[in-house]
Amino acid sequence: MSAAAAPVSTLDGWRREQFSWRGITHDCFERGEGPGVVLMPELPGITPEVLGLAQHLVDSGFTVVMPSLFGSPGTPSVSAGSFAAVARACVSREFLAFATNARRPVTEWLRALARSLDARTPGTGVGVIGLCFTGGFALAVAVDDAVLAAVMGQPSLPLPVTAAHRADPGLSEEELGDVTRRMRDDGLCVLGMRFTADPLVPGQRFETLRRRLGDAFEYIELDSRPGNTGGFGRSAHSVLTREVREAPGHPALAVRERTVAFLRRRLVPAPTAEPEAV
Repeated sequence: MSAAAAPVSTLDGWRREQFSWRGITHDCFERGEGPGVVLMPELPGITPEVLGLAQHLVDSGFTVVMPSLFGSPGTPSVSAGSFAAVARACVSREFLAFATNARRPVTEWLRALARSLDARTPGTGVGVIGLCFTGGFALAVAVDDAVLAAVMGQPSLPLPVTAAHRADPGLSEEELGDVTRRMRDDGLCVLGMRFTADPLVPGQRFETLRRRLGDAFEYIELDSRPGNTGGFGRSAHSVLTREVREAPGHPALAVRERTVAFLRRRLVPAPTAEPEAV
């Protein structure tokens, strides 16, 4: 069996600073050069697998900022502390994990962070990536003009406890209207991904997103049904982190490569042609 994508167990080399906006403060970790990308962690926080993805983006030529929204940075995915982080996040008023048609307070803070990153990195805008618990945050943050590309990795909020929750796109109707306007008028593009058998990211949610966002919503659904050719288990969930295998042609590795290409296409300025000699 091919090796999983290499996790990173240390934050050495990452600059740690606090970012505050309207009474909300979180630690942020930054590294790299080039166009900016805000990478929001999946539960239980900035795990070694999330750090591995962040380092891959840095190596691909981006300036990456990771806000520590919950948990302790560097904590493994499965630990006593990770279960506590999940519980706290689910009841936090900052995230509104069970609310439908909701403006989540943390996304306004994330928009301010995106604007801050845009102001000090090259290019004309930034990308945002949300994973799992934060997957839908990427779409809500894309309301801001600073965001040119949004990546929704297995968006799991609101938690799918009813039919209405399963179909909810993860942001308010007003925010969704702003996103569709930006896709029409500003060329905003959105990339989404999920495993087909993932109960946390129901197909109804992607049906809503496809219907509301139209052709500017590029989506990927990886087959995780029994007997799938990618070898994914029944619990497959984290498309860009835990499920990536460093083997040419591996489906999750291909999605990670597609994500990098998507960000590069949207954020890296095209080279300017040299004027012809007279």
